[in-house]
Amino acid sequence: MNINQASLQMHYDLNGKIEVVSRKKIETREDLSLAYTPGVAEPCRVIAKDYQQSFKLTRRSNLVAVITDGTAVLGLGDIGPAAGMPVMEGKCALFKEFADVDAFPLCIDSKDTDTIVQTIHLISKSFGGINLEDIAAPRCFEIERRLKELCDIPVFHDDQHGTAIVVAGAPFNPLKGSPVINGAGAAGIAIGKHLINMGFGNVILCDINGIICEGDEGLNPGQEEISHISNLDHEHGTLADALKNADAFIGVSRPGLVTKEMVASMNKGIVFAMANPTPEIMPDEALAGGAAVVGTGRSDFPNQINNVLVFPGVFKGALSVRAREITESMKQRASYAIAGMVSDEELTEDNIIPSPLNKAVADVVAKAVADVAVEEGIARI
Repeated sequence: MNINQASLQMHYDLNGKIEVVSRKKIETREDLSLAYTPGVAEPCRVIAKDYQQSFKLTRRSNLVAVITDGTAVLGLGDIGPAAGMPVMEGKCALFKEFADVDAFPLCIDSKDTDTIVQTIHLISKSFGGINLEDIAAPRCFEIERRLKELCDIPVFHDDQHGTAIVVAGAPFNPLKGSPVINGAGAAGIAIGKHLINMGFGNVILCDINGIICEGDEGLNPGQEEISHISNLDHEHGTLADALKNADAFIGVSRPGLVTKEMVASMNKGIVFAMANPTPEIMPDEALAGGAAVVGTGRSDFPNQINNVLVFPGVFKGALSVRAREITESMKQRASYAIAGMVSDEELTEDNIIPSPLNKAVADVVAKAVADVAVEEGIARI
């Protein structure tokens, strides 16, 4: 039985990966009176007078909504909200397992930006944070931007920022690296912005048409925005052209787009081929082409680049100080925190980033994020 068949059987057996568990046993009349009527009226009155008490008197202080419209689910594309539910459940299970953060999956049956924004805003008072997931670009950019303006709790699109944070958590040299990113969707654009904000060298983004350059026609708003701060030499050409003398390749695109010869044309650097389930180039081919270090999104190869190193800790930290938002500085500090989890003594070609199963990472990232929130004055406790 392969992994897909085994997973399908597990899902049939479990009939769902998460459940709601009561934190209060209801065994006596007094239990009932305290948890429900008539006693529950008192916390309701307190919250009605002071909205902030809702974070102290309900579970929302540790509750994240994991929300999708099902338009960009894993490598499956637009499969719809119901089909995206197993992924959202899995994300919720990871929140609980790695950070003891409660999370609830919500799948919205709409592709209309206004409807999605309004729906999430209207339910946001039930949660302490919003994790957007698997929403297609470029709509995802506007949805996140508008929700950050409307909501008084952190809104975080993990496909963008989680991927960016974990990529930057690998030991690049921010003063010298010149990375090429292939795939100019939500993840690729966010990675590019994050690396530029962290002081990396000349970042170049490529899409299906080749190198993205300022002034190109047909760019979507996200690509247009990043074109002004990337590709500083205004290069044109194909992905193969971009990789000549590049220090790093970061792939968030499609299988088989990079050849051994293209890797050989790079400086001996890092290849992160993260297309799933089949990367842009297989690790053995990348190494044969001269790559010094290779990472993928898969668990069956070394150096797995996995967002589970990011989102549990980021939300745990933000929730712990009741931060209003997740800022650029918090993202940068999270990247440094992840990078710091691998000591110089532990650093090898096959061990450049913590294991996704290392549960200590979430606490380290959480502390880094919480500290920045306090420093920036956006913590509310």
